[in-house]
Amino acid sequence: MGWSKLAALIGEFGFPVIMAMGMGYFIWYVWKVITLQIKPALGKLFASSIKLTDQLRMLDQDMIRLQQKVNVVLEYREQENQKGRKSTGNKKNVK
Repeated sequence: MGWSKLAALIGEFGFPVIMAMGMGYFIWYVWKVITLQIKPALGKLFASSIKLTDQLRMLDQDMIRLQQKVNVVLEYREQENQKGRKSTGNKKNVK
């Protein structure tokens, strides 16, 4: 559309009417872009976010279980060390 045709339309219908039509087109275009491009991308992003959150929770649970196992092993090691000290202490006293 040329500038002369736009000027003729403004002269015939008035600036507010032409501007309202232009804003209507702009709103329709933005709505079309949002519904056809942005919403599907947000849906994929949301699904990925849920998947990553679940993986993070699973890793956190694994870390808790691993820390419990490490604590148990350290406790057993400490008990063995204490038993070893007591038994070597008793052997020294027996001789």
